[in-house]
Amino acid sequence: MSILRTLIAFSMIALLAGCQALERADESDQSVPELRGTGDLGLIIERATGSVLVVETTDREVLGRVEGLGDLSHASVVYSRDGRYGYVFGRDGGLTKVDLLTRSIVNRVIQSGNSIGGAISQDGRYVAVSNYEPGGVKVFDSKTLELVADIPATYKADDGTTRRSKTVGLVDVPGNRFVFSLFDADQVWIVDPEKDMAVTRHEAGQAPYDALISPDGRYYIAGLFGEDGLSMLDLWDTEKGVTEILPDYGKGEEQLPVYKMPHLEGWAIADGRAFVPAVGHHQVLVADMNDWSLKDRIAVQGQPVFVMASPDNRQIWVSFAHPRNDVVQVIDSRTHEIIRTLEPGEAVLHMEFTPRGEEVWISARDSNRVTVYNTRTLEQVSTLEAEKPSGIFFTNRAHTLGL
Repeated sequence: MSILRTLIAFSMIALLAGCQALERADESDQSVPELRGTGDLGLIIERATGSVLVVETTDREVLGRVEGLGDLSHASVVYSRDGRYGYVFGRDGGLTKVDLLTRSIVNRVIQSGNSIGGAISQDGRYVAVSNYEPGGVKVFDSKTLELVADIPATYKADDGTTRRSKTVGLVDVPGNRFVFSLFDADQVWIVDPEKDMAVTRHEAGQAPYDALISPDGRYYIAGLFGEDGLSMLDLWDTEKGVTEILPDYGKGEEQLPVYKMPHLEGWAIADGRAFVPAVGHHQVLVADMNDWSLKDRIAVQGQPVFVMASPDNRQIWVSFAHPRNDVVQVIDSRTHEIIRTLEPGEAVLHMEFTPRGEEVWISARDSNRVTVYNTRTLEQVSTLEAEKPSGIFFTNRAHTLGL
């Protein structure tokens, strides 16, 4: 009997201790951080204040603001493989690692005088930054932001002098490599971190200003500012070098003043065709990806900046350069007809689809807001306040080549 009474006594003590622990937990719930994943999070650039908003797509809400990121007038973001860390590339040469869960800066380095975006390697180990000043690409360890490689974009100018080119269109590609274009040198370079940052050079068209990688990682395509047409490098067969596609698409037409260069990372690939913004024209070009021939020209209301496909490829969303930059037009990818013209606010700068594409978020800088639309009904469903918002970047980009 004494053993039984002892066991009962111990059980009562344990039960009492458990109840007290639960009471203490209830009292301190407010101090325990909420456990969450990162799949529905993202960052919105507040370009004028050097800050970013951490947002959640599920409930369309702002979770917090992170400040102290410097000049974000042309900022972009890539993500770590787990989506927890965003690497923000600032125009002042700043590279900032932001923790989306703690909403804080983990590390920040000033790595150049003027940078224009970057990429993260296929395996997530390296972050590369594309620089205007000094021209070239720098590669950093993604965990520590320690410099791994400095790759100057040197070339021989017509007068025989050695110069450094602005670098643009930096993307990650299969094989754990980076590819980028040299605006001043008319070249495309491939960098291989697995071969001691070995560089392979290819001659390209005149003044490549931005580029994209096709969704399967095969084609690197650079837009050309110095001529009509585009330069394409087949990464499955680099021995052929760069080839020209869509040559002379504007031949015989008067080119309009270019107020803002198109951004090619958002080019639309849908139904085996590429939808391409035409430089200096109020057109979206449609190319057959089998032979890269020009199949159609879609007349739009202004000079396109972003031409982006919804995740299901049924719609093509187009934003525009100043002075007609207060609207977005939606194109049916099958019929090539404009099905809706939307007015998200003044000075539209960027669009981003939620991971499964049920909504699109659109930043309107001069309206200080982000407008959210349902992609099925094309109706507005929400707005979020933001200080001069520009780029919107959701964490699903962590699992997409070239983003």
